[in-house]
This record gives sequence, C-alpha cells and structure tokens, in this order.
Amino acid sequence: MLEGQSVNYQTPDQSLVDLVEADPTPGVSLSPDRKQMLLMRVPPMPSIEQVSQKELRIGGLRINPMTNGGSRSRYYVGLTLAPVGEGAEREVVGLPEEAHLENVSWSIDGAHIACTHTTTDGLELWVVDVASAKAKRLGVFYLNDAMPGLPLAWFPDSKKLLIKQIPVGRGGAPVESVVPTGPVVQENQTGSAPVRTYQDLLKNPHDEDLFSYYSTSQAAVVDVASGATVPLLDPGINWGQSISPDGQYIMMTRIKKPFSYIVPYYRFAQEVAIFDLNGREVRRLGDIPAAENIPKGFNAVRTGPRSFGWRADRPAMAYWVEAQDGGDPKKESAVRDQLFLLDAPFTSEAQASITFSLRYAGIDWGDESLAIANEYWWSTRQEIVSAFNPSATEPEKEVLFDRSYEDRYTDPGSFQTTRNQYGRSVLLQTARGELYLTGMGASPEGNRPFVDRFNMETKTSERLWRSEAPTYEIPIGFLNEDAGTILTRREQREVQPNFHIRNLKTDELTQITHFPNPYESLKGIKKELIKYQREDGVDLTGTLYLPAGYDAERDGPLPTLMWAYPREFKSKDAASQVRNSPHEFLRLYYGSPIYWITRGYAIFDNFAMPIIGEGDEEPNETFTTQLVQGASAAIDKIVEMGVTDRNRIGVGGHSYGAFMTANLLAHSDLFAAGIARSGAYNRTLTPFGFQAEERTYWEAPDVYYTMSPFMHADKIKEPLLLIHGEADNNSGTYPMQSERFYAALKGHGSTVRLVMLPAESHGYRARESIMHMLWEQDTWLEKHVKNANKKRIKP
Repeated sequence: MLEGQSVNYQTPDQSLVDLVEADPTPGVSLSPDRKQMLLMRVPPMPSIEQVSQKELRIGGLRINPMTNGGSRSRYYVGLTLAPVGEGAEREVVGLPEEAHLENVSWSIDGAHIACTHTTTDGLELWVVDVASAKAKRLGVFYLNDAMPGLPLAWFPDSKKLLIKQIPVGRGGAPVESVVPTGPVVQENQTGSAPVRTYQDLLKNPHDEDLFSYYSTSQAAVVDVASGATVPLLDPGINWGQSISPDGQYIMMTRIKKPFSYIVPYYRFAQEVAIFDLNGREVRRLGDIPAAENIPKGFNAVRTGPRSFGWRADRPAMAYWVEAQDGGDPKKESAVRDQLFLLDAPFTSEAQASITFSLRYAGIDWGDESLAIANEYWWSTRQEIVSAFNPSATEPEKEVLFDRSYEDRYTDPGSFQTTRNQYGRSVLLQTARGELYLTGMGASPEGNRPFVDRFNMETKTSERLWRSEAPTYEIPIGFLNEDAGTILTRREQREVQPNFHIRNLKTDELTQITHFPNPYESLKGIKKELIKYQREDGVDLTGTLYLPAGYDAERDGPLPTLMWAYPREFKSKDAASQVRNSPHEFLRLYYGSPIYWITRGYAIFDNFAMPIIGEGDEEPNETFTTQLVQGASAAIDKIVEMGVTDRNRIGVGGHSYGAFMTANLLAHSDLFAAGIARSGAYNRTLTPFGFQAEERTYWEAPDVYYTMSPFMHADKIKEPLLLIHGEADNNSGTYPMQSERFYAALKGHGSTVRLVMLPAESHGYRARESIMHMLWEQDTWLEKHVKNANKKRIKP
C-alpha cells in the first residue's frame, strides 16, 4: 500500500458480522419501590454519518452544537414497563418516532419517569405516566445537557422537576474572527503546576466564548402536570444542581471565570451556594479557585471545601470535607480530611465532625445515630470503613474494616440501602440495628457473590446466601424492608443473564425476565479458568476459550490469540487472586478477542499481567521484566495443555493493553504478531505521570525510557497492527502516539500497519469503524498468525 493511502470501509467474515450485530440486551432500571422494572431498548450501532456529526472539543467536554448535548452519549429507542413479579409487560406508548432517549429518571414516588428526547433542534423533556404507560412532552423548551450529570432532577413531592434549560433569547453561537487580535499567552511566575496530560482543553479566547455559550444554562422548575416553567436564578454555568431532601433548597455548583488552559472543566474555578426556591442565595459554601497547582500524587486534592452534598437522613443539612494536609499526600499528617456539617437555615457556623486519617472516600448515611464513613490511601492500598454517630457533638469513629482494597478475597462487601421518607438512599437496618452487606465474593474458585447480615455489636457477618456453581448469580437489591427477598441477575456459561426473585428464607427462585441468548452460534465452545505460575512464584489465571467440538489430541494445537491489560499491585498475594468467575455468561463487546473463536483460534483472554512492587519498591521499576515473565508463563501453560501452537501466537490489547503489546514485541520473541489499539508508546509525552505511575519523568527518567516501546522500536521485528481513533480524548493516548510510533517502526524496516479511524474516540462506536477494525484484525491474524511460517524461538 502507498504511504497515506485511504481505503474504503471493509466488512469482515460473516461469522464476525453476525456476532457483532446480535440484538443487544435491554438496559434495566428499577423503580424506587422496586415493584416495577423499566426495560430500555438499546439501538443498533450508530452509522459513521451519525458519529461524524460536528463536535466541539472544549474544556474537556465534547458537545454536539446542534443539540447542545453530549456528542457521544448512550441512548435508548424504546421503553417497556414490567412488574417485578407477576403481570404482563406494557410497552410505553406516545413516545416520538425514532426516539432518542437519554437521562432516564424515576420520580421519587415511582409514578412517573422523566427523560430527554434528542432532536435536530435540541433536547426535549418527556415524562411517562407509569400507571397508563403513556408518554408526553413537557413544555416547548429545550434542555442544556452539555455539562456532565443529568439535566433534570425530581423534587421530593414528585410533582416538579429541576432542569437545566437553554436560556431564553440566548442568540447565536459566537463566530470566530478570521483576523487574530494578538497571541495567546500563558505564564507561570510562582508555584508549580504538575498536571497530567489532558486533551480537549481550551486553547484561545474563542474557545472560552464557545465554552461559556454552550455550557450556560437556566435553572428552572417545571410543573409535571402542566409543563409550566419558572426560572430559578440568572443563567450561569450550572454544573451541579442538587435538591435538599425536603425540597426546600437547591445546592448549586457553578463554574466561573477565569477559565484554565491546562486543566479540564472540573478543575476550573467554582462557586458553591445554597438557594431557596425563590432563587435567593441563603449561604455561600465556597469560592474555589482553579485547581492548576494541586500537589502531585493520586491522593492529592484541592485545598478548601470539596465533595459537597446533602445528608440523606435530614431535611436540609449540607456537608463537605476539607483537606487538613494542604491536599498534599507527601506531607506527613495524622489527619488528612475533616468533615463539616451545616444545618438549615444555614446561618450558623459549620459544625466540625469526624476526621479522616486517610483520604475521604464517601459517607453512607443511615439515621440520626448511624452513618458509615469510608477512607483510603493509594500508595498503601489501605481502606478503612468506620461507623459514627453524626448527631454527636464530638463524634468518634468505630472502625469496622481496616484492610487492603487490593485483597479481594477478604472484601466484606458494600452496605445495602433502602429509601427513606425523602426518597433518599439510607442504610438498610433491621429492628435490632443490624446491617446488610452484598459483595462479589472473590475466592480461589472465582467470584461467588453473597448476601450477609452484619452485627454492629460483635462486628461479625452472618452468611445468608452465596452463589453456587455452576451458576453465577449477583444480588441487585432487596425487594422488601425485612430483607426476605432479593432481586438477582442469574447466568451460566451458555445461559443468558436474566433477573430472578430469590427468597432468602425458603431459597425459592422465580425468573421474571426472559431475555434470549444473542450468541446462539457460540454454543458448545469450551470455556475454562486456567491457573498457572510465573517463574517468581506469583500465581496467575486466564480464561481459555476453545472452538466447539475441538479435541486437542485429534485436531492438534491451534493458532492462539492472547489478550490482556496489565494492572499494578503492592502485594504478590493480591496479584495472585482470581478476578472473575468461570460460570459467567460469555459476553461480547466490539473489541472482544472472543470473536476469533469462530475463525479457528484458541483465545486466552484476560490472562493476568500483574506488575508488582512490594513495600517501597515501585511496580514499574521492573515493568518489562514482569511483562515478559507473565506472558512466558501463560504461553508455557497453554502449549503444555496441547491447545496452542507456540509458533502461531498473536498478542493484543487496547489502551494500556496496547502499550503492553508493543513492549512484549520489543522485549521478547514470544509472539508471531501483535495488535495494539488506542495505545500510548512514548511516555516522555506524558511526563507528569501515567496509569498508576505517580512519579514524573524528571524523577524517574530511566523508568519512562525503559517502559516506552517507542524508545525500543529498533528491536521490534514481529508484525504489528496499530489502530487508533482520530478523535481519541483519553488522557495520554493522543492519536499522535500511534502516528509517531508507526513512523519509528517504518523507519527501522518493521512490518507495521497504521489504521486511523475517522471520528472515533478512545473507544469505537460507528458500525463502519467496528466492522473495519474487525476486518483489519482478522486479515492481520490470518496472515501473520494462523499462516505464520517463521519458527518462533523462546528466549
């Protein structure tokens, strides 16, 4: 092929097409009382014409200027109501033709469902009456959905909605002058600003004007019965709009100028204030400057107030936390964060509550005497879960769990919640004050989800139920206050996931949905959890898939595709743990390697690639060594099993998995070829940290150099397929990463192919793009793996 030549979109083998175009399973949303399920019909893949619509990439946002909404949001094309239990399904009628539904939200009382419908003019507000299963549009206005978060929220009375509306009379979008008024200048005189490599940032005053224009909204209250709207305050860049549990106050988070050119919108200057329903500001909670100089490290945070919210168990009590260590994880401090509470009418000083020795990670509110506090610390992987009395003048925490969050085998699970009188989620408690926990139940046999009852006095758990082989069953939530029944999602290797009601007292099981298996053509394939060991003693696992009817003795070893994603650990024991279940239903997504089971390959998917650094040792100090050890051990195992031809093994991955793939080709001779999608290959282009690496390039230049396959392009002799979205906005994975890496490989005479997918981001969406990606990978594997004739020699 000539350099830079374009090709038309291609279509892969029909066996791959059939799988990728299988009807998707509907999305499911439970009503607040958990008596109704909303089944949300998922559309087929969008066309490249849809994906290629004009898009603004400003301030860390991606906005469709035609609709004033997100340009890459997920949507639904139909709604069906189904009872949780006995009864018939009811299709929601009255929805617009060619529905494009987003922002689906149940009312507090479960009587209505709000959503948006996207048109060429903007986002309309629609409401479904659950009793009649009829939908109607509210008003003749359009919503502003440019900022993350829902553009609508229900008041506790379920009669009104708080919305973000396009300001009336806003006028046309700013037009960029063709004549510059001067240069764009950035300057730093004092203080350091070690920020990570962000994309889609503001670049000039016109970007600022566009950001203001499209993100500015009018907060308004909409009456559900009439559709009448009442403006609440002056238009502004309303990021967060949160209604107090009693519905009497609104907490607003607004972005303000000056904007930043080096960080995304969520680190811009902000103001947080509480307003009454007349739009009067009753308390300013914070004027927060732009976070351009947050200290370095994963536990680094802004100084001043942050993480604002409402106590779920009180009518109108605001809370937030403030760093007590300057937000700097490198600073020694016995107290990292402090919780503050402020009750209505917000005229007094905030009350200092509990402190955190680690970084604040959220609170589960219960009642006047019980709340659960969560905190964690990145560098040690420590987490602490504590109980405290939020009403106490000087509350003290009582530690419930103090553990490593890497250790999945000892994970106690998450506390379960129920709805209180305000419709807010609070801790589900028994009459004796016991709580409930559900979790994934990781074990050496794989995940076995569970339900426990937790005794607050003895700090012990009683097992009420656990998923049993050969089924994989996940608890979704309790269906009644006495916790006697739970909703679960139940599946097996070849049995499509469906929802069931399980009685914990009688163990009776009732299936309530009957979604069909979309992958009938994959029935009969063999799936097995494989265990093996790295040469340094680390136990590893991976999931092996073999074609239906395959027999190793009769058919001999197969060409094999291996797919993985490296992960960092601080403990060998944690790195050795099993991280999935052999009984899960086989799920496919656009980038799955499992498609090639239909093309005669063995697939070794998600084979473990832990990168371990215990104690003071950083995992990345021996990154490439551990990569090669992990891959070598995996290959030895599946070759020993007789299912894999050592000379015909391909390796691939997406994002950090692509980075892994390039490094394996650079530092070993284990593979016949590689596939690397949307990766980063030169770490000097991400100098202030990447993935789990906290150190900067200047602190660890040898690590950055050694880990960068770009620096070792001269060592890559195996064929490498590079695929990248032209509009990738993931931090660090600029499209330039693949372009420069391709140039380096081409310059050294390597066999390499670069495919840039128009309009695609870090993940791919358009049907044409996905079909072409599959065609590229299939063609590459058929040529360089299945039909490889070069003998591979293990180092």
